[in-house]
Amino acid sequence: MNGSTNTRGFWSSRFGFIIAAAGSAIGLGNIWKFPYIAGENGGGAFVLVYLACIVLIGLPMMLAEFTIGRHTHKNPVGAYKAIHPEGLWYLVGGMGVLAGFLILSFYSVVAGWTIAYIVKSIQMTVTQFETAAEAGKYFGAFVANPYETLFYHALFMSLCVGIVIKGVHSGIEKWCGILMPTLLIILLLLMVRSLTLEGAWAGVEFYLKPDFSKLTVKSFLVALGHAFFSLSLGMGAMITYGSYLSKKENLASSAFLVALLDTFIALVAGLMIFPAVFAMGLEPAAGPGLVFHVLPAVFSKMPFGNIVSIAFFALLAIAALTSGISLLEVAVAYFIDEIGWSRKKAVYIVSAMIFVLGIPSALSFGILGDFKLFNLNFFDIVDQVTSNYLLPLGGLLICIFVGWVWGTPKALEEIHLGEHKFPFAKGWVILVKYISPIGVLIIFVDYLYRLFIG
Repeated sequence: MNGSTNTRGFWSSRFGFIIAAAGSAIGLGNIWKFPYIAGENGGGAFVLVYLACIVLIGLPMMLAEFTIGRHTHKNPVGAYKAIHPEGLWYLVGGMGVLAGFLILSFYSVVAGWTIAYIVKSIQMTVTQFETAAEAGKYFGAFVANPYETLFYHALFMSLCVGIVIKGVHSGIEKWCGILMPTLLIILLLLMVRSLTLEGAWAGVEFYLKPDFSKLTVKSFLVALGHAFFSLSLGMGAMITYGSYLSKKENLASSAFLVALLDTFIALVAGLMIFPAVFAMGLEPAAGPGLVFHVLPAVFSKMPFGNIVSIAFFALLAIAALTSGISLLEVAVAYFIDEIGWSRKKAVYIVSAMIFVLGIPSALSFGILGDFKLFNLNFFDIVDQVTSNYLLPLGGLLICIFVGWVWGTPKALEEIHLGEHKFPFAKGWVILVKYISPIGVLIIFVDYLYRLFIG
């Protein structure tokens, strides 16, 4: 089946779907966030906990989302309406659409920073700093500049529009087929370069040698939360991408391959970053500033550092773009299916709304820096609301819906279509009905506890 047989469109091949879904999951979280949270939580032991969380929480939920989407061939709102017309379950889909809309508004701002740093690397500006403090000061001045941040925010959104407006097959699938292999090649080349630096092995040991004495209760919660968010769960993206699947595809193995690709990229990103950081004698637990503060100082000390800097920020921009187009597609699919808009109209109006909503986030580190609510700027408020509340709540409700409302027997009927074998069916039922929702509930309660008490 292809896009010509259905007005919504279909993936032309299983590979196209897997590479697009993996592109949705693989974003800034893999290459930016995962290395620094691993650094903050002791390295190797944290990686093992994270892998367990992917298997027990992330993978079962991803399969559940694919199953809902493929069963209905609808956007998140329409999917819930089709399976359970009575009641208010469609609001769960609406919450996912809203979450994707809000996330892209600030995600586009950060993605714009990565594009800006490609340009600044070409201009040899990024690699002129000897220390992380100097690089951090330069980054602070950059994000405080309203003209630059808004320009790159608009540029990133324009790239997303240019791909999504072409549709599922000619746009998303085609470009993910180009961008994802490019991302992998750049990542592997940078990993090899990092591993060949003198003193790099100390970083490998830190990253891969488990030291369980460094694990805390918070480390488990961070691993659990990141495993959930890394796979783009709870925001309707995987339901939307699953809705473009034909009935002949193997849902279980597809979910496994997407999760495997996402996790592989995150692990390789650590092997790219930590050896270089240790080789240059810098701090691995640098937090969110690792990419824009610490790594420019690393590149400045590295042979051919400027070329490495260009490649690295290109890598970040590609990862951001493959995720950005999936976030835009969630909202676009809603307006096409539920409101009856054409794809062109939906893309232009939705992207314009997202850009406008992203303006306060882009200005949060400059002229709107003094605007605070609960001691958070606008950027942080949108981030916290989506990442800490909308996504965990959406994920929890998806598990409840598939496990207890629609029911795992009916979900398994969809999974087994095409006579595909699913040897882990019993285990998946236990995970999606009990383990995954409990894990997500722990994340949600932890966030609420920290908001009101901690």
